[in-house]
Amino acid sequence: DMEDPPSPRLCHQSPPGSPPGPGPVVLGRGPLTGVTDRKCSRRQVEIVANYGEGTARVTQLGVNPSSVGGSPLARGGCGTLAPGQTLLLVNGRYPLVLHLERSPLPKKRPGSPLPKKRPGSPPEEPPPTRRDPQGGWQKLGTLLILTPPGMRHSSKIAGFDLDGTLITTRSGKVFPTSPDDWRILYPEIPKRLKQLQDEGYKVLVATGPGIYRKPVLGMWDHLCEKANGDVTVSVPDSFYVGDAAGRPPNWAPGRKKKDFSCSDRAFALNAGLRFLTPEEEFLGWAPAPFDLPAFDPRSLVTNVPPEVPKAELVSDKAEVLLTVGFPGAGKSTFVKRHLVPAGYEYVNRDTLGSWQRCVTACSAALARGRPVVVDNTNPDPESRQRFVSCARSAAVPCRCLLFTASLEQARHNCRFRDMTQSGHVPVTDAVLFSYKKSFVPPSLSEGFSQILQIPFVPHFGDPPDPRRRRLFLQFSDG
Repeated sequence: DMEDPPSPRLCHQSPPGSPPGPGPVVLGRGPLTGVTDRKCSRRQVEIVANYGEGTARVTQLGVNPSSVGGSPLARGGCGTLAPGQTLLLVNGRYPLVLHLERSPLPKKRPGSPLPKKRPGSPPEEPPPTRRDPQGGWQKLGTLLILTPPGMRHSSKIAGFDLDGTLITTRSGKVFPTSPDDWRILYPEIPKRLKQLQDEGYKVLVATGPGIYRKPVLGMWDHLCEKANGDVTVSVPDSFYVGDAAGRPPNWAPGRKKKDFSCSDRAFALNAGLRFLTPEEEFLGWAPAPFDLPAFDPRSLVTNVPPEVPKAELVSDKAEVLLTVGFPGAGKSTFVKRHLVPAGYEYVNRDTLGSWQRCVTACSAALARGRPVVVDNTNPDPESRQRFVSCARSAAVPCRCLLFTASLEQARHNCRFRDMTQSGHVPVTDAVLFSYKKSFVPPSLSEGFSQILQIPFVPHFGDPPDPRRRRLFLQFSDG
């Protein structure tokens, strides 16, 4: 008969007693260890066996120090216990020694019947799972990941937001005043989380900034692609719970405040996950009304606006084309895609540094008989009049290209650019709202010979990059 590889087991050095079995186990004060010292927590250490290496990973849970192989731990600290090494449970006392034991595989009985199912019981297929024996903290750019030792990876994910969903402040304030200023939001939560684990779910708690900030799917993609132990996630069998659900004021009796955002619901929409609020998941409340973000990026694919025909856009004579629109409205991309290749000289304040230099460059190009495109935001008649006057002095027409992207669409475009491009200055909300405040729609009375409206049409490279397209079509703000 074949034998299993050696399994690590902890045994008391003195006095003898029943050793804990292999795998995840919590030891501390109690009958299993025989320790009655009040300085030893009932949950002093957690031990996870590594069957392949014959070692055990020890994590200190209690307040007072444990020691692994002569090295003291701190609360939350980890150490690896090798065969023959000693774990001192607390304050240098109560030794436990790691021993290796071989356990033979049980012999099969010829003709042993399979266990019978109860009549009428439905077939059950447990979700594919795999355990992570190590766990610990991992840092990936701005993403911090904590994987508890012994974490069971699963095809079924139960995802949760943290603040306002699982916990809230003990002080009652909006933001915590200290690391200890928190409590479980509802008493039903621990039991429900335990139930989900018993049902084979892997519990995910998601919160983070940048490309990992909800509702963007950076965290979810990392989980599915790299942090689920090669177990494929089943989206139909998974769900996400969060309090940023887009609920309006008075969405329920006694709930006067509206949700601060819709980012959790949008996160679930981006991932294709079923969404619930904390009240629906933990308290069994009926779904409440909600509002989605004003701009839905998916609409740009289902309702693609037509582009301006090239014959209407490009002139073979000297002229000034003046752009008007929000930062992030697609002006520079459009100009470099359609006008610069057609022979227009490119004038841009970000490149030249001031509007005075832009006027000088525009005049110089017109003096050479060249058409010019001025790629600036130009929100008001004052900023536009400088270039209308420049065209008038050269006796050439001046046309306006009005980029029609809304504030919400421009915000989305700016966030997408921040996540996919480097080397540019990020556009803040303050800049966008300042533009909106100063914007005056252009008029033919300002001296334009024509005003062309340019809708935003997304492009994802040539050939199109499917990852960029997928990222763009995600809600990026709640």
